[in-house]
Amino acid sequence: MILNILHSLPQVLIDGLALGAIYAVVALGYTMVYGILELINFAHGEIFMTGAFVGTGVLFLFQSTGWLSGMPGWVAYVLILAIAMLFTGLLGVGIERIAYKPLRKAPKLISLISAIGVSFVVQDLVRFISELRTGNYIISGITLFDKNVTIGTSSLGSWLGDASLKTNTIIIIVVAVLLMISLDFFINRTKWGVAMRAVAQDRETASLMSINVNKIIILTFFIGSALGGATGVLFAQQYGTIDPFIGYILGLKAFTAAVLGGIGNIRGAMFGGLVIGLLEMFASSNLGLLTNGSFGSEYKDVFAFMILIIVLIFKPEGLFGKAVKEKV
Repeated sequence: MILNILHSLPQVLIDGLALGAIYAVVALGYTMVYGILELINFAHGEIFMTGAFVGTGVLFLFQSTGWLSGMPGWVAYVLILAIAMLFTGLLGVGIERIAYKPLRKAPKLISLISAIGVSFVVQDLVRFISELRTGNYIISGITLFDKNVTIGTSSLGSWLGDASLKTNTIIIIVVAVLLMISLDFFINRTKWGVAMRAVAQDRETASLMSINVNKIIILTFFIGSALGGATGVLFAQQYGTIDPFIGYILGLKAFTAAVLGGIGNIRGAMFGGLVIGLLEMFASSNLGLLTNGSFGSEYKDVFAFMILIIVLIFKPEGLFGKAVKEKV
C-alpha cells in the first residue's frame, strides 16, 4: 500500500499544487473583504464562476470573429484574463454598492443573509444568460494550452512513478504565484496598501487620519473580485467544462482555506489554499486504497470540511491567527 501511495505521489503533488493555487487566490478575496468589513462575502464563489464564464465567452467571441486563429495563444490568454478581471472587479464593486453598503451599520447576520442572496441571484443570472445564448447552462470551452508534458520522476527512484501535467497546469501555478506576490507587495509596500491595513485595524481612526474609507472598501472589493475572476479563467482553461454552480463548493473550500490560515490574514490564506489543495488531491488519489475500497475519491470533499470543523473547534483564529496581528 505504501509503495502504491509513493508511486502516485509526484502526480498528487503537481495536481495538488495547481488546485491549491486556485483555492489560495480565491481565498484571498474572502480574507480581504473580511479584513476590511468583517463580512464573509459568500457571493465571492459566484464571482469566481462569473470570471470563468466571461473568459470562456470572450474566447468564443474571438473564435466566431476569426481573431483566435490570428493571434498567439498567450495573447488570447492575457486578453481573457484582463477582460475577466476587469469585469469581475466591477461586478464586485457593484455588489458592494448595492447589497452591502446600505447594510454596513446593520447586524452582521443581515449582511451575511444579503451575501447568500446575492450568491443565488448571480448563479441564476449566469444560468439564464447561458441558456439564452447556447440552450444549455453547462458549457465546454476552448482550451488554449492542453499539451501534455511527462516529468520523469521515476529516475529519482524506482518507487516513484512518472508525473504528467498539461501546459496549462504550469500556467495556473505561475499566474497564481504572480498574483499572490503582486498582492502581497501591494498590501505591504504601497501607500494604498498601508491605507487598507489602517482601515482594517480601525475604520473610524483611519477616517480621522484623512483616509477615504469608502474608496478603500471599493478598492478592496475590486482587487479581491478581480483575483477571483482571474482564477475562474484559470479553472475553465484547466478543466474545460463549467456551469453556474462551480463556484458554490469551490468557494466553500476556498473559505475553508482562509479560515485555516487565519481569515483576515493574506499569507495565511495562501498557505491554507495550498494545504487544502494538496490534501484533497491526496484523498482523491488514495482514499480507496487507504479504506480498502470502502470510500472512493468522491468522498474527497469531506477532507476540506472536516478541516473547517476541526479548526473552528480547536483554533478558530486559524494557524496564523496569533503570529500575525495585522489584518488585510
